[in-house]
Amino acid sequence: MIVGVPREIAPGERRVALVPDAVKGLCADGLEVRVETGAGTEAGFSDEAYAAAGARLESGAAAILGGSDLVLKVQPPRERPDGGHEVDDLRAGSTLIAFLRPLDEPQLAKRLAAQGVTAFSMELMPRITRAQSMDALSAMSTIAGYRAVLLAAAALPKIFPMMVTAAGTISPARVLVIGAGVAGLQAIATARRLGAVVDAYDTRPAVKEQVESLGARFVELDLDTADAEGAGGYAKAQDEAFYARQRELLGKRVAAADVVITTALVPGQRAPLLIDEAAVGAMRPGSVIVDLAAEQGGNCAGTQPDRTVSVGGVSIIGATNLPSEIPANSSQMYAKVVVTFLKHLMSDGQLVLDLEDEITSGALLTHEGKIVNEAVRARAEGDPGGSR
Repeated sequence: MIVGVPREIAPGERRVALVPDAVKGLCADGLEVRVETGAGTEAGFSDEAYAAAGARLESGAAAILGGSDLVLKVQPPRERPDGGHEVDDLRAGSTLIAFLRPLDEPQLAKRLAAQGVTAFSMELMPRITRAQSMDALSAMSTIAGYRAVLLAAAALPKIFPMMVTAAGTISPARVLVIGAGVAGLQAIATARRLGAVVDAYDTRPAVKEQVESLGARFVELDLDTADAEGAGGYAKAQDEAFYARQRELLGKRVAAADVVITTALVPGQRAPLLIDEAAVGAMRPGSVIVDLAAEQGGNCAGTQPDRTVSVGGVSIIGATNLPSEIPANSSQMYAKVVVTFLKHLMSDGQLVLDLEDEITSGALLTHEGKIVNEAVRARAEGDPGGSR
């Protein structure tokens, strides 16, 4: 079986789907791995390292996409600078594993199905114990939470830890993390390591113990959160009345913070607005908000994707791809979970799809010319728009 790894062409993407160590393992299992020249350069992995690991280097993505039985990518296939589309280069009957944004870009799934590609979306990986080692979203969220704190620390005009010096005592920075999922918990841990005083809020009361175990204080608001947790442990969307009350209660907490990091996302929907204009206006000049939901519309009023804006002296950072800013470790982690998933799908060196298996069927997006995920199929049929 031929496994192909093209160079990512999404603007700003520096990750690569396989690192040399992962290539070495796949080659030892009898697979042939082909890597596009330059695919790992921005992540710090040279062509020579891939060749030494046993990969065959190919110049140009077309040879990789069209000549592989299995294609591994990070970002979804997209339009090339020359006007073509990466999906058109994939061979009918081949398999693709990548982040595919299925609920946000359902027309891409439609296009993959029409091309005859069997596609697995890493976002659809079921959140069950057996699949924890294949959870690419959690792996990337870990990096994003860490990086968010570093961005905030660099932008804040004061230091995080308390210091007692001959020139006086410096008070520690106060950090508020909204959303205590994987990214939020990593943000809490990182901010604590840097010496900040950290508060954290989540609609799911069940995460209180995790927050406190990291040395942060769990913020409890007077809200009915009995229905706040959905399938797989993700936060569940609430009605606008809930969010309005939440914004009102959070406003005082936001105003007291030097740094606010927001991570609240609901899969397939616009991110909930948690910080309104009034709350931003009440923050001290020099304060920083890092909005990890920027790509989905943002948790903060004023957030602009991939931009840092200043509102009344408050910096709002709308970075949309923080894992790509630490590409070496992000690529290592992504490669590890993808290879683990690939080995789950393989038998005797070939892909064998057991559609009765919860992991295989859960991550499967398209197969035999059809969109097999019901939620994505419904969106694709109801969405006349095109994929990028």
